[in-house]
Amino acid sequence: MIAAILESGELERLSTGLALLVSAAADGEEARALVTFGALAPMLADDLAERARVPEAAPAVANREAFAETLAALRETAAELPGLRMWACAGALEATGIDRALAEARLDGVMSTPRFLREVEGAQLVVV
Repeated sequence: MIAAILESGELERLSTGLALLVSAAADGEEARALVTFGALAPMLADDLAERARVPEAAPAVANREAFAETLAALRETAAELPGLRMWACAGALEATGIDRALAEARLDGVMSTPRFLREVEGAQLVVV
């Protein structure tokens, strides 16, 4: 199993983390993610592709349209893969004031960091 803590709101990093998780799950490996602080807003946003087209949102990106489409597709694919589960971090939700119901609707629910770490014990763990 591979597990990731998606913390960064930097869209290039979020794309990298999602690509890692989606690739692993598509290859049949179980994948898990805890979405925290900076990553919560973009992961829950209706307008993720539009955000990715803004130059300041992804300064290293030259082809904004391709990046925006790929990022949105990665998030959509992540939600559809049966071997990939993602939860919002309970503490980050409370700290950021993001609506818990929104997180529960768009992700696999809400989980504390200690519980997530117990759930993925023995997995390869990355922080993005």
